[in-house]
Order: sequence, then C-alpha cells, then structure tokens
Amino acid sequence: MTREIHSWLSDMDGVLVHEGHAISGAAEFVAALRDKERPFLILTNNSIFTPRDLRARLAATGIDVPEGAIWTSAMATARFLDDQVPGGSAYVIGEAGLTTALYEAGYTLTDADPDYVVLGETRTYSFEAITKAIRLIQGGSRFIATNPDPTGPSAAGDLPATGAVAALITRATGRDPYFVGKPNPMMFRSALNRIDAHSEHTAMVGDRMDTDIVAGIEAGLATYLVLTGSTRADDVNRFPFRPGAVVDSIADLVALV
Repeated sequence: MTREIHSWLSDMDGVLVHEGHAISGAAEFVAALRDKERPFLILTNNSIFTPRDLRARLAATGIDVPEGAIWTSAMATARFLDDQVPGGSAYVIGEAGLTTALYEAGYTLTDADPDYVVLGETRTYSFEAITKAIRLIQGGSRFIATNPDPTGPSAAGDLPATGAVAALITRATGRDPYFVGKPNPMMFRSALNRIDAHSEHTAMVGDRMDTDIVAGIEAGLATYLVLTGSTRADDVNRFPFRPGAVVDSIADLVALV
C-alpha cells in the first residue's frame, strides 16, 4: 500500500483474540499504537458487552486496550438513533452492551408505542420478547438491528444470533430491519468520527472478507486481511473485491504502525 496511515481500526475476534486467547502479535500491535499515539479503535459486531466488559476480557489475554478505544455495534446503533430521533424511545431485545449505550444516548426504553424496536444479541432470546417486537413493528415502530450476523460461537457450537432472529421477525412482519453494524460502512464512519480520523489516512484490519474488508473498502479505508480468523487464503479469490493486502497475522502489521 502507498497510503500514509495515521489511524487504525481493527476487528477483535479473529484478529486480536481467538477463543479467549490473544493471537500472537496482538498485544505488541496495540502497544505500538499507544506508544506512537496513533488514533485507533477496536471494533466488534458483538452488542452483548459494554466497552468496560470488553476491556477486561482483552486485559485477561494480555492485551491492554483503553475502554475508550472500543467501539461496538451497540454504540454505533445508539449513535445512529440519536442522530435520527434525539431523545427517542425504543423497545430493546439485547443485553447490557446495548441497553447501556441507548441509555447513555438519552433513549427511553419502553414497550409503550416506542419509536423503534432495536434487536441486538443475547444468549437467551425470549419468544415472548420476540412476539412483543413483532406486534410493535406491526403497530408502526421502526425496526433496527445492531448487526446481521446469523450465528455466534459457543463452546458447544454455533448459536442463533441477531441476523437469524431478525429474519424471523421480518418473516412475521414483512419489515426488513436497518442493520447498523458491519458490513454497513456507517459503523466505520461513526468510528472515524469518534477518533476524528479521515478515511484516506486510516486502515482497517479484519479477518472476514464479507464484513470487515467490504465495509472498509466502501468506507474508503485501506484494508488488511489477516488469516487468523474466518477467511482462508484460498477464499479471497471467490470475492469480487480484494483487500489492499493479505497478511498472515496482526504480527505482520506491528512494523507499519
């Protein structure tokens, strides 16, 4: 790449950590960003956890990321809703990462004629809550989802995630949600605004072609694909777009910071 990079965005799972363990070079990459005072954010589509939760989880693996350097799909969703309807109301299916972000944005959480139904990720989707969401959307509430990921990982295998539950609600209501998280480049633009960075001088590091890389390209960022997560080297040519560079792992990028 020939761009001069001043700021960095990085995915978390598959780039910095894998199954609760730090990927080789991840701690050094974050330390280099901090030592050189590069603006950066760690991005995740996971809306379950607050930045404080995620900071603690990363610290347990030996990666020292400040709470303020974490940007979740829940936070991006709250920012989007605050821009659309400041001080609005929402019926929320999700956990603390999402409810906290909406509270901090000044939103009222209610099931009484809310402006929005907001669907996020939770370990225990309630049929009663999903039914309530369907009826509220049928009654005129607008449908928002934090991200389109259909499944999430667990020790026992895949779990249904936001995208899968959103599909159920869509089938029942005929209403498609607006997904705020990756691969919507809006999540990247809100992240850039948060650190006052410009797309032409910012790089995105990700492990998924269909979310991290395509959204980075659409947001005008330099893109690096690492091979420590979902995408394998022989998968890249299946896509009609290409990352700026493919590297084995985040360790290969430490020298570029």
